[in-house]
Amino acid sequence: MFVLSGAAVALWLVPLVGLDKRVSWHKAIQGLSLGGAVACAVGAGSIARKLAEENEIEEWKTRAIKADVADEIAVSTYVSQQSRQQEAEAILATPATDVEEARKTLETLYSSDSEEEAETAITTTNDETAELARKLYAEIKEAQEVGKTKTWIVENILKMKGRKFAEGKAKLQALLSQFEGG
Repeated sequence: MFVLSGAAVALWLVPLVGLDKRVSWHKAIQGLSLGGAVACAVGAGSIARKLAEENEIEEWKTRAIKADVADEIAVSTYVSQQSRQQEAEAILATPATDVEEARKTLETLYSSDSEEEAETAITTTNDETAELARKLYAEIKEAQEVGKTKTWIVENILKMKGRKFAEGKAKLQALLSQFEGG
């Protein structure tokens, strides 16, 4: 592009300065030189336009890549925030009976004088929890055999509606995998 621009200027100036105006063919050479200069200038302009278009395309590509990276970061942040929020809700939504049972078990552990009493308390609590899980699983199986949906089961059997619905779905899946998978 720069070579063509320089050649255009040289072809325009050389006949003006270098040729004698008294020579008859001066005008013809000047016309040819001017035509060559215009052709060089048009070629340089064409190259400049192509380079500008290529640069514009590269800028679009760069902006698209930056937007994709920003979108991926935003999605990753959102997903991790949602998972942390669900974990926190699961911790906070633990039924009060479970907390009360855990408190009683810990109280028995720390207040008992012997290890045998503590082990008995833990075993009793674990047996009660397992029995409760078996009862829930039996109710869930009956509801599934009747044709009830998972939503109905979560809301009516597990009693987890509204904000606790997602936790209820997870609990349902855990119960099903515990008794059917293992």
